[in-house]
Amino acid sequence: MDAKSVVLAYWEAMNSNDFFKASEYLTIDFQGFWPQSNELICGRDNFAAINAAYPASGQWTFIINSLVCEQETVVTDVSVSDGVQKTRAITFHVVKNGLISKQTEFWPDAMEPQPWRSDWVSVIEN
Repeated sequence: MDAKSVVLAYWEAMNSNDFFKASEYLTIDFQGFWPQSNELICGRDNFAAINAAYPASGQWTFIINSLVCEQETVVTDVSVSDGVQKTRAITFHVVKNGLISKQTEFWPDAMEPQPWRSDWVSVIEN
């Protein structure tokens, strides 16, 4: 599979909520980095375990809003929800030999629209 197909299959597996199945799209020595908290997930087993242990209110859904691919680097913008929490993940995936070897994942926090900008923007409801 090419890099784009690998990442699409990964997100499809994540959407099943079988994080051990999703981890099969990662290399054994996978590294997942969360820059906001400076945490590094080392290995596909730790990836599966942390996702399975994450406190959730229901089944997770993952909807791809955008995907950009350049050779072995794929960037996705994904809406993530457990029915209560609703957020986005911007993920930079590096694919090598048909598996994701690295991810750098940003979880931008939602913020209220700033009143001072109201003359120049429209607020979009989700």
